[in-house]
Amino acid sequence: MLNLSDKKRIVIKIGTSTLTHKTGRLNIRRVEELIKTIADLQNSGKEIIIVSSGAVGLGTAKLGLKERPKDTPSKQACAAVGQCELMYMYDNQFAKYNLTVAQILLTKVVIESESRMNVVNTFQKLLEHNVIPIVNENDTVAIDELLLEVGENDSLAAIVAHLSQADLLIILSDIDGLYDKDPHSNPDAKLIPVVEEITDEIRNLAGGAGTSFGKGGMITKINAADIAKSAGIDMVIMNGNNPENLYNFFEGKQTGTLFKA
Repeated sequence: MLNLSDKKRIVIKIGTSTLTHKTGRLNIRRVEELIKTIADLQNSGKEIIIVSSGAVGLGTAKLGLKERPKDTPSKQACAAVGQCELMYMYDNQFAKYNLTVAQILLTKVVIESESRMNVVNTFQKLLEHNVIPIVNENDTVAIDELLLEVGENDSLAAIVAHLSQADLLIILSDIDGLYDKDPHSNPDAKLIPVVEEITDEIRNLAGGAGTSFGKGGMITKINAADIAKSAGIDMVIMNGNNPENLYNFFEGKQTGTLFKA
């Protein structure tokens, strides 16, 4: 694995499976460790931007629903409830380390219009003030993500990395990286440490489905890698279940799968 410790501006995408238990409720122990690690990276001189999933999942649990709703109005209602939960959690956790967060909710219209320069300028000013932006799609007014038109938060994270001129994109998931076969059904599956080019073979290695509370899969991460690569940004997929992986990565230890720009 290349030593990427000199990368300064970093977008970290946190998936629903990293934030929550299988019940859909917040995994407090993991979240506390993850926030502490990210705060430490920020204190070390990194500029961190977080793209966070979890709003619909947390809202689903908060409303007492047994599974993620399938109709758009219900998803948007869950997102509205869950986004409050999400920002309260980030604000409360980062405040323990005297760090300030900001909420940025994006839509496809904003990303694809000239007004995206306002987003670029906002990122720049927030980072100048040592603020950690927390980014999500504005699910309550935009249905792009919910209907998979933009993609999902993996693709959104890659777009944010491009808009913010990040040096590195890290996608935290519930899997260690890209394998040469499905590790869930093949115990002998081997982790692929570095991907130089995204070929049809690499795409074929990506499965579908995520958890019932999230909706990502490896294919969405490959799509995100495509976006990052076209913007000249390295991307890493690593397991977010162990926040220590972030330290390991910046110390140059083999961690996850690196998609080289």
